[in-house]
Amino acid sequence: MAMNDNRGRNSLNRLTKGVSWSAGLWVLAALSLGALAISCATSTKRTAVAPPEIPGATFVGSQTCAQCHEKITRDFSSATHARLKAEGPNAVNIGCESCHGAGSLHNESGGARHTIVNPGKTPEACFQCHLDMKSRFNLPYHHPVPEGKLSCGDCHNPHKGPAIIGGGTSLMAQNDTCRRCHTAQRGPFVFEHEAVREGCLSCHEPHGSISQKLLIERNATLCLKCHFQQQTTPGQITIGNVVHTSFLSRGTCWSAGCHEAVHGSQVNASLRF
Repeated sequence: MAMNDNRGRNSLNRLTKGVSWSAGLWVLAALSLGALAISCATSTKRTAVAPPEIPGATFVGSQTCAQCHEKITRDFSSATHARLKAEGPNAVNIGCESCHGAGSLHNESGGARHTIVNPGKTPEACFQCHLDMKSRFNLPYHHPVPEGKLSCGDCHNPHKGPAIIGGGTSLMAQNDTCRRCHTAQRGPFVFEHEAVREGCLSCHEPHGSISQKLLIERNATLCLKCHFQQQTTPGQITIGNVVHTSFLSRGTCWSAGCHEAVHGSQVNASLRF
């Protein structure tokens, strides 16, 4: 009888220890999840960016800028960039000076040159926020913004309306931005390339690309994103009901003597020339 009692006590002790150990694990897991939840709730993905620095200048506020730049400050409330303005007493000077730098010297000198940051002269003011665009302009093929031949403001309006013109249902407005310089691609054409109707960005990356002509894909890979390729017979590639097996080895679709009028043609439905 005593031996049975000892066995019972040992079993009970082992059970109690097991329950205590399991309970401890649950408590530890709960604490870990709680700490993770607090960490996620208090973390932020926002990036604090300091305005451009102008030695000796102090912030004067956007109202001071309005004394001379009345039209720009009046329309700025409609601009995409105006939505970035933080509210509260700590954001009194956030506005014009967040891109142009502190304006006291510029105001006191009556608008003297080199007393304010002009993003039209250097893209660095834009790059302080748009770091992804800065990396794109370092790619082999890009619009000559870093070289000073173009500025971000030639395509984007930071002071009024959408910074990115067009988009959504107004695709033609987006294309018109490109066609101000690329007039040969404006048309109208008798035979249109349907991709042009979708917008220039269907094929081009305007800020920078690893591909020539700022294309988003290399060579025939770009065209095959829309023009379906079939291989119903071994060793034979068909695109648009035409066998292209021998054509694909000659070069890109638009440089192999085939579809050279890639934006549109006045005389050929296949955009040959």
